[in-house]
Amino acid sequence: MTGLMRILAKWHIWLGWLIGVPIAMWTASGLLMVAKPIEEVRGEHLRVEQPDIALPPSNPMPITLQLENAPPIRSYETRMQEERAVTFLTHMDGRVERYDAGTARLIEPLDATEARELVARQIIGGTDVASVRLFDADAVPFDFRRPVPVWQVALADGTHVYVGRDTGEIEAVRTRWWRWFDVAWGLHIMDLDEREDTSHPVLIAFAALALAGSVLGIVLLFRRRRARVRAR
Repeated sequence: MTGLMRILAKWHIWLGWLIGVPIAMWTASGLLMVAKPIEEVRGEHLRVEQPDIALPPSNPMPITLQLENAPPIRSYETRMQEERAVTFLTHMDGRVERYDAGTARLIEPLDATEARELVARQIIGGTDVASVRLFDADAVPFDFRRPVPVWQVALADGTHVYVGRDTGEIEAVRTRWWRWFDVAWGLHIMDLDEREDTSHPVLIAFAALALAGSVLGIVLLFRRRRARVRAR
C-alpha cells in the first residue's frame, strides 16, 4: 500500500505541473465572470424601461395578405414599436423588413441619425455619442457576432450599442466590462477564436487531467491523515 501511495504521489506532482496553469486560468476567468451580475455585464442596467403597449383594438390585416407578389417568408410578427403597430417580415434568407401595420407601407431602414436618436431615447447616457458606424451582416464587429446589419453607436464611456438597421431595435449593448467578460469566457473554454466551442479535444483533455489530479489529491489526503494518526 505504501508503494502504491508513493506512485500516486509522483503522478499527482507531475499532473500538478501539467494542469496548474489551466486550473489557475479557469479559476481567474471564473472569478472575473462572476464579479458583476450578469445583467450589468449585458448592459441591461443601461436600458431605459419601455412600457408595454397593446395593439390597436382593430386587428390589422396581415401584411403578407396585403402585399402583391410577396416573396416567401419564414415568419411574420406584429407588435407595437414606439407607439406604432409594426409588422416584421423575416424572409427565408434571414432578411428582415418592417411595415406599418395600419397602412402596409414599407418602413425604410434606419439611417445614422435615426440610430443615434434611438440610442438617445432608450439608453442611459445615450446622448454622449463618440461615433456612429454601419456594419454589413457579413462584416459585423467581433463583440456583436451576429449576421445582422447594424449601426454601432459608440458612446464616450466605451459602451457599444448595436442598433438593427432593418429591425429598428437595439440588438445588443456591449460595455467595456462585457468585453473583458468575453475574453474571460474565451479563456475559460479555451476558445479565443470564436468563443463558442465548449466541447473540443483540448478542453476535454485538460478537464479530464484536472479531474484525475483532484481525485489523486483526495486519495493522498487519507494517506497523510493515517500517517499523522500513527505518529501520535
